[in-house]
Amino acid sequence: MLLETYKANGLLFNQNFLEQTSKAGVQGYRGELVLVEGGIADAKGHAKPPEEVLRGAVLLTDDKIHLVVGALDDIASLETLVSKYGKDFADDMLAILYVVNISEAVQADIGEHRFVLIPLVQGVPWNETIDELGLEKSDFKGQSAADKIVTLRDEIASYKPKYPVVALDDVLASATDTVREGWGAV
Repeated sequence: MLLETYKANGLLFNQNFLEQTSKAGVQGYRGELVLVEGGIADAKGHAKPPEEVLRGAVLLTDDKIHLVVGALDDIASLETLVSKYGKDFADDMLAILYVVNISEAVQADIGEHRFVLIPLVQGVPWNETIDELGLEKSDFKGQSAADKIVTLRDEIASYKPKYPVVALDDVLASATDTVREGWGAV
């Protein structure tokens, strides 16, 4: 299974869950997806935290990735995501990404895949996607955590965003200086 391979290679970080759906051979994951590993921290080989992640990642996979939802701190990280994981994208892969440093929601085609890109400085990608699709808690009632991702993917498959389709180069060129707001001890 693809997600098990990612886990074994240290590409899943701050994992909320990784479990089988009710569909044979299909797994759901929520957590963070490593885009750039952090390197080795000490002589014992312990790893440093990742340098770059897809925050709040929601993935649905079998031997390919069928759904990607998550948040990027920088639109330039989209190219990192595609170069690292693009070989694993299924032909029917759907993607909604929330990006800190874009000013307006757009759609961008990368290869054969269309990415819906929505500006978001603070928020949880799962919750934002449910709001974007107009789903209610009752739409997920009685489902396992992984099966909720299947329901989300089914809804995204019929989702027709009205955002303009823009060339990725134009999206990258229009990046803003906005950064994620940090919270911590006072």
